[in-house]
Amino acid sequence: MISGRALHFVFKIAERKQTAKFYREILGMKVLRHEEFADGCEAACNGPYANRWSKTMIGYGPEDNHFVVELTYNYGISHYESGNDFRGITIRSKEAIDRAKSSGWPVQEENGKFILQAPGGYKYYIINEPQPKDKDPVEKVTLSSSNLQNTIAYWRDILNMKVIEQKDNKVLMSYSEDQTKLEFVDIGTTVDHAKAYGRIAFSVPLAEQPEIQKKIKESGHKILTDLITLDTPGKASVRVIILADPDDHEICFVDDEGFRQLSVPDYPSEKILDRYIAKENN
Repeated sequence: MISGRALHFVFKIAERKQTAKFYREILGMKVLRHEEFADGCEAACNGPYANRWSKTMIGYGPEDNHFVVELTYNYGISHYESGNDFRGITIRSKEAIDRAKSSGWPVQEENGKFILQAPGGYKYYIINEPQPKDKDPVEKVTLSSSNLQNTIAYWRDILNMKVIEQKDNKVLMSYSEDQTKLEFVDIGTTVDHAKAYGRIAFSVPLAEQPEIQKKIKESGHKILTDLITLDTPGKASVRVIILADPDDHEICFVDDEGFRQLSVPDYPSEKILDRYIAKENN
């Protein structure tokens, strides 16, 4: 069995100033750590780019017990074409709506939920209720599926994720009830990832990664990056395996032991990010 822990979703961003403003001043998240890299990632963490890039982890609390967002910025890339693969992230936070309205950030309403869009068009569905103080406000990540039964067969039968609820053209899944959930919506057509495609990450005990590798190989599904150790300058190394589900949604399984060391919050990173943003805008 696989005992995954939901970690983060990776977005490619083409602009850092307004993006940082959205996550910090509108959603109310904090920069947990910021890292700069001279060359592209061996596991394509920043996409298919062999250039200088940065990674900013941002969320409502430490990655040990919060689902956070990873913002990857490729120097020199000014635009990413979006597909229909990413649907949105749902957050419970009346406070985010209030901040958006008071600052003039566009707010849409749809089926009783408010929608805020990050730069790049990434949607956040905001539940208009007070932000919980005793748990993570991030409730679920919603992705597209071209065939819900194929999606369920992969995530449940191969990756051992539990089905929490299935209704009409949607399925809600998770490794644990107390984690941020993963939702798939059947869109009835091919899932297009375009250039802005993201990646969802989970941690598992180091000993479980070979089991995942074996199950994927036996089932004939895709391994995009086989087991590899990634280094972060001055910080812990982690071992990862990168997969693709039947709709080519990218999935990263990182070793939990290494990731808990790597993901220790580095709050001075906020000022480091601000310095890089200031350089870009001078």
